[in-house]
Amino acid sequence: AYSLSDEVLEHVFSFIQSDKDRNVVSAVCKSWYEIERWCRRKIFVGNCYAVSPKMVIRRFPQVRSIELKGKPHFADFNLEIRLKRMVVTDESLELIAKSFKDFKVLVLASCEGFSTDGLAAIAASCKNLRELDLRESEVDDSSVHWLSHFPETYTSMVSLNISCLGSGEVSFSALERLVSRCPNLRSLKLNRAVPLDKTANILRLAPQLVEFSTCTYSAELRSDVFSNLAGAFSNCNELRSLSGFWDVVPDYLPAIYSVCSRLTSLNLSYATIQSPDLIKLVSHCPSLQRLLVLDYIEDNGLEALASNCKDLQELRVFPSDPFDAEPNASLTEQGLVAVSLGCPKLQSVLYFCRRMSNAALVTIAKNRPNLTRFRLCIIEPNTADYLTGEPFDVGFGAIVEHCKDLIRLSLSGLLTDCVFEYIGKYAKKLEMLSVAFAGDSDLGLHHVLSGCESLRKLEIRDCPFGDKALLTNAAKLETMRSLWMSSCSVSFEACKLLSQKMPRLNVEVIDERGPPDSRPKNCTVDKLYIYRSVAGPRFDMPPFVWTKDEDLALRL
Repeated sequence: AYSLSDEVLEHVFSFIQSDKDRNVVSAVCKSWYEIERWCRRKIFVGNCYAVSPKMVIRRFPQVRSIELKGKPHFADFNLEIRLKRMVVTDESLELIAKSFKDFKVLVLASCEGFSTDGLAAIAASCKNLRELDLRESEVDDSSVHWLSHFPETYTSMVSLNISCLGSGEVSFSALERLVSRCPNLRSLKLNRAVPLDKTANILRLAPQLVEFSTCTYSAELRSDVFSNLAGAFSNCNELRSLSGFWDVVPDYLPAIYSVCSRLTSLNLSYATIQSPDLIKLVSHCPSLQRLLVLDYIEDNGLEALASNCKDLQELRVFPSDPFDAEPNASLTEQGLVAVSLGCPKLQSVLYFCRRMSNAALVTIAKNRPNLTRFRLCIIEPNTADYLTGEPFDVGFGAIVEHCKDLIRLSLSGLLTDCVFEYIGKYAKKLEMLSVAFAGDSDLGLHHVLSGCESLRKLEIRDCPFGDKALLTNAAKLETMRSLWMSSCSVSFEACKLLSQKMPRLNVEVIDERGPPDSRPKNCTVDKLYIYRSVAGPRFDMPPFVWTKDEDLALRL
């Protein structure tokens, strides 16, 4: 029988980008497994404890790019490291700088534990660094002007995100010199401490930018600053994405109007811009595909968005102050209904609000069956349909029934076990589910675990789900990446039984009240983290985490 050579197969495999598809290919036969393992260059690990570094290197000896995710939410070539929610030390960054001189990409998203000393080491040694992204990380200021450590000969930066840094962590002169030396810079995200007049200078040095995050616009309006800013933006013909706008003075917004017609992404999640000014801004952005905004946009602003932005694919609306005694009552379900009707390409929604109705959810589901991500957060727990006083079972049931390709769902409001029956019945492609303050009994969790065939991540808090549903569906947990439960009804005894029943799962009890078995057997645990792992139990646990050891008893 004719068979393809290894070289041909390796070339064919190089066109397969999906991690899922690569995994399927490697399972066809032993020869394909070997070819795929030697030509895999990029790896994604959704849970850093699921596999050991030694196992990864042994399986994929030619890996050049790795992305790791940590704790739950709730001559080298093209070397990349992407970390999310991880603790990273300066020593680790210094080791990277020392070991990988041709390092290309470093992404530290929502990470902590490092300082500007570690960044200085990266800047000084990684002369081919193309991307440095510190999004939402906590960086300690060691009074080192780390940007000055980039050599004067360094020119390779393509993407730089320093939006999380404080005022003392950025040297403006060093930043300007760096930007001027990098002709291929396409993405630049500044921190809020960069003065407004410096923004115009930076834009003039990098008119080729495609993505830009601006600084604080809180200074009083000055005609010379406005003119310089407007002129600088008008020269940025490639600009497609804008973000930032901390503490913006609305009078400065017209300075960006010249680029608005080309914008596809606008992130205003930190901008305290009121609805009338947001309406003016949105009306200048007909090509917008992605909008992140605070609830200041109100229903009127979302209606303007629906009328003007027919290409919108993603909408995120955040609360300006979730704890405000007098919340913004002008953002309701009507704004989201308007967007669902007016934006036919809408696929992803994250929406914080204080009132909702089943009728609105049914309408949204029927308007937009193409939704793949739907996250609704009704801020006050256990809030009912404000029109009928009923739970939202029917509304969310309509979402999962009509949106056949839904892969991510977040529930909120008053919900019974009935909604989980809908989810188990209809959400066959659902991969991630987040639940809080919902359900009546174990039956709700049973419906999800027994019905959602594609489920990979499940996050639950403050729900009455307990031992029976967990133990009955233990086999399902081995097909998932992880399950996180907090303030639920799971007992310590059930955790021990699950550990014994499913030895390939890591079952971690997280409880700062002391050893769980010092309390009655039926006492519920504070937090529970369950995940599959080929590396076995981890050994870096803090003292308030309990897990099984080699003899399947729980460590005390």
